[in-house]
Amino acid sequence: MGALGPLLLADGRLPVGAYTYSAGLEPAVAAGLTRDRIPALLRARLRTTAVTEAAATVLALRAAGRDPVDYGPVQHALQARTPAAPLRAASTTLGRGVHRLARRLAPDHPAVRGLATAHPRPLRPVALGALGAALGTGEEELAYAVVYDELQTVTSAALKLLPGDPLDSVAWILAAEPDAADAVANALAVTTPDTLPARTAPLTEQWALDHERSERRLFLA
Repeated sequence: MGALGPLLLADGRLPVGAYTYSAGLEPAVAAGLTRDRIPALLRARLRTTAVTEAAATVLALRAAGRDPVDYGPVQHALQARTPAAPLRAASTTLGRGVHRLARRLAPDHPAVRGLATAHPRPLRPVALGALGAALGTGEEELAYAVVYDELQTVTSAALKLLPGDPLDSVAWILAAEPDAADAVANALAVTTPDTLPARTAPLTEQWALDHERSERRLFLA
């Protein structure tokens, strides 16, 4: 699909259910995070979860190019590095949406067929790796799409949770470029599922657990 593939993956309007996810912002706001701290939250996520997810996506892309396609090692490594059950559940739900899109766009592609045999259901980064393979996306482009999606997910959710000037979202994303570039570089340097970084933030995990018990929420996590 040429140059449009990476742009499609980075589009926040992609109909895969991602708009139901705040990348941890809603539970952070419930815990007291204020609008002026959103840039700090973005930096923290780019140095932790974004690296792990981007690296897992790239590993899945590489697995998609092998015969036979086997996402098992990446899937299991990513599960082990996502200790909070609500975050694994959210990733599985989002992965199902990505898988559905991949089946619609390229049902006969080996990378997409490989998702059907993944057990348990593929987490979102694994499904994104398969979709990236079907779209002919390169490793760096795919890693940047994952990292950018992390940024735009938080900033889009902020418009609902902590309303303010929408132009702030653009400024926050551009200011995060150095950390985004580092996240991509770190992700591309990962060579095997065993060396997938276990980068997470304890507060993010605790907030996710608290969020699951909340009776009033807009987002999955």
